[in-house]
Formats: sequence, C-alpha cells, structure tokens
Amino acid sequence: MAAAFSPRTLGYALVMSLSSSLEVALPSRVPAASRALMPAAVVALAGIALQMMVSGRQAALFLVGCAAGLVLYHAAFGFTSAWRVFISARRGAGLRAQMLMLAVTCAVFFPVLAAGSFLGAPVRGSVSPAGLAVLGGAFIFGVGMQLGGGCASGTLYSAGGGSTRMLVVLAAFVAGSLIGTAHAPWWGSLPAWTPASMVGLWGPVPALAASLAVFGAIAGLTLRMERQRHGGVGAASSRTPAHWIRGPWPLVAGAIGLALVNISTLLIAGRPWGVTSAFALWGAKTAMVAGVPVETWPYWSTAAQAAALNASVLADPTSVMNVGIMLGALFAAMAAGRFAPTWRVSGRSLAAAVIGGLLLGYGARAAYGCNIGAYFSGIASGSFHGWLWLPAAFVGNILGTSMRPWFGLNVERT
Repeated sequence: MAAAFSPRTLGYALVMSLSSSLEVALPSRVPAASRALMPAAVVALAGIALQMMVSGRQAALFLVGCAAGLVLYHAAFGFTSAWRVFISARRGAGLRAQMLMLAVTCAVFFPVLAAGSFLGAPVRGSVSPAGLAVLGGAFIFGVGMQLGGGCASGTLYSAGGGSTRMLVVLAAFVAGSLIGTAHAPWWGSLPAWTPASMVGLWGPVPALAASLAVFGAIAGLTLRMERQRHGGVGAASSRTPAHWIRGPWPLVAGAIGLALVNISTLLIAGRPWGVTSAFALWGAKTAMVAGVPVETWPYWSTAAQAAALNASVLADPTSVMNVGIMLGALFAAMAAGRFAPTWRVSGRSLAAAVIGGLLLGYGARAAYGCNIGAYFSGIASGSFHGWLWLPAAFVGNILGTSMRPWFGLNVERT
C-alpha cells in the first residue's frame, strides 16, 4: 500500500486532475471570476506534480515558463510582428520595447555573470561562436519568422493561446530542428571566431555602458524613421491595460516581464532562457520511436546531448519551460474569455506555416539559438554572436515580409 501513495504515483494523480480541470474550464458558461481562479489552481497542481516527479528546481522553472506565457499573451509581445510592422510601416514601438527588455536584463546579467555565481551556485551566459553559421542560420530563421508568423516564443504562446495554425508551425519547427541537428557538423565547420563576450573581455561596467549605448541608438533610430514616415510617433499608451487578468497589457509591462523571466531563469537554472534546444530534443525522441538511429549522429553523440536523449523530457529545463509557456498562454486566454480555437486555415497559409516552421527550426540549430537563446539571451550575456544574430535575422525578416503576400498573409498587422 505504501507504494500506492508514493510521490511519483501522487504526481501522476495530480496530472490527471489537471486534465480533468481543463475539461471543466473550457465551457463558456463558467463565470469570469471562476475562469480567473481555475487556471491558477491548475498551474499550481501541475507544479506540485512536477516537484514530486522530478525536482523543486524543475517545478520553479515550469512556473517561470507559465509566467512567460502569461506575459507574452497579454502583452502580445511578438518579436516577429514588431519587426514586420517596423519594416513595412516604420512603426517602432515594438522594437523600442525590445531594447528596454534587453537593457533591464543586461543590467542584472552582467554583474552576475562577471561574478560567476549566485548564492554559491555557478552561472554561465549564452556565449557561442560568431561566424558564418550565425549569419546563415539567423537569416534563415528570420525568413521563417515571417512565413510562420511567429518566432520561438511567439509560436509557443500563440499555439497555447488557441491558434491552431501555430500548432502546425510548432510541429514543423520541431521537424526543422531535428534536420538541423543532422547538419550541425557542417555548420559548425564554417569559419567563426572563438566564443567571447563583452563581459569577459571588458568587464561588466564597460560592457553595460557599450550595450546601453547601442540600445539607445537603435531606439533613437526607430524614433527618427517613424517621425520621418508619419510626422510623429504613435502613442504606445493606447495599449493601456483594461484589466490585468483580461488584458491587454502595455508593451512596457511585457518588456519588463520578459526581462524578469530571463533573470529568474538565470538565477534558478544557472544559465539564460532558451527555447529551441527542446524542439530538437522532442524531434530526436520522436525519431527514435520511429526507428531512426539519431543517437549515432554527431550532434547527439556528445555527453550532454546523449544524456538528454536518454533522460525523461521532464528532466530537461528548456522542455519544462516551453510547456509552461504554452499552459500560461492557454490559461491567460481562458481567463480572458478569448480561448476559441478554429481549424479554418487556407491552403496557402498552411503551406507558409509548414515552410516557415521548417526554416525556423533549421535556422535556430545553425545559428546556435533563436530570438530567445541567441538574440535575447546572447546579447544579455554580452556574447558577440548575439549581436551578429540581430542584423542577420533582421535582413531575413525583410525578405520574409516581402514574401508574405505570396501566401495570402497580411503584411502590416499581426
């Protein structure tokens, strides 16, 4: 009888309770107050289950992921849409919000990374080689952003929030990530500089000063170009929150919220926020079930990747956070009364979803990360590869934006 009440067994029981709660939460007749409380209760149950089955750290990262999904959904903080609106209409509020997000994160990251530890636990940044692989992979990822209609974080929160099209993008994203691991040795053989960060080379204070100067310059450039096109700057204050549960939230709240998500990830996991490594892992595990010997591929033969391949997905911090993002967005949509998925997707839009997802997954593996792992976390770590990723991906977004009409996709709106 003791085995029947073990933590693992109880954890699975809580997961079943989670499924039952979802079935109850979906009907539209549920009062708004109940819709607001039920998601929090279900997330708490899932966190407890994860703590019992894996560890307290994984449970904490899951909750951070849920918070990220909530912020992304309510602030509609899309990297893809922000870049597209600036490219097509020269509206730069979204880009300026990204610069604020980076500035806040760097201000905390740089001294912590320079110290090398937090409360006695080691921490490390997302630092990768800057070279042709980053240029090519980020460009491919940028094209995929506009065809797929989302980035890594955008795909997760949009799919969790009820976009069935983004579920297709997510599936293709996973497939593209797996293909990318097969070609990783070739990309890794391309010319590149030794991994380096401004924090390590210059120290935290000069590195922060240089980063803040660039963030300010980019924000200033968007202001100048927006005024030239429109004669003034669009009022970002028009996105004032109607309600902190129903949304929408202002972009500034989204920027600070995502900065806190990345900071929390660094302090809990000992490394910055990432997304797409989990997609590669999901694809590899699926391929193994289908009989594909991915464990013999060079990418999966390293000690760290082999260990991840052989362990439970629940033991992978990135996977746990990704699931949290989707659940956080799902529950945000439910609490706001906006969860209404539909399967009506045109053929051309579906084709763009598949092509875009494949490009997203493949580009992320080639470039050592995505808009989160390479752009956000890379720059927040002072890594030169993050700064190289940004312009390469932006050029890819320009091409992707020009291709959207081919697939019947709107250019300016999200």
